[in-house]
Amino acid sequence: MTHLSNPIPAVGCICFRDDEVLLVRRGKAPRAGEWSIPGGRVEPGEPVRDAVLRELQEETGVRAELVALVDVSDAGFDGKDEEEVAVHYVLIDYVARWISGEPIAGDDAIDTRFVKLSELEGIELWDETRRVIIKGYEMIQQGNGEDC
Repeated sequence: MTHLSNPIPAVGCICFRDDEVLLVRRGKAPRAGEWSIPGGRVEPGEPVRDAVLRELQEETGVRAELVALVDVSDAGFDGKDEEEVAVHYVLIDYVARWISGEPIAGDDAIDTRFVKLSELEGIELWDETRRVIIKGYEMIQQGNGEDC
């Protein structure tokens, strides 16, 4: 029987520099080797907004200012066999504007780069990641969400 973990809070940073979004290639599970937005687990006692900026800095070396909460969603990953625990993440994604730094892969990332939005179709992304990137870009373009 597969056991389900308690929900694990995790953050993602949809960081824009003009019409480019910052992506990382994950070095560890889940989704190792795939492109995604920078992010990771919230540490015990850590405010969510601090976690977003910490993960961005650790994975890419980039600094940004948070603009708004984009969405909260769920992600589940099955265990490798019936005895392993299936993991349930609660993903808290924020949109941010780039302040400084050129991306350099660090921490859990094996690669990182800014990608033009027009090139996203050519990059293999999880559908949920693509959805929040587009939603975050629309929020910035419409001037919505200066709540941070």
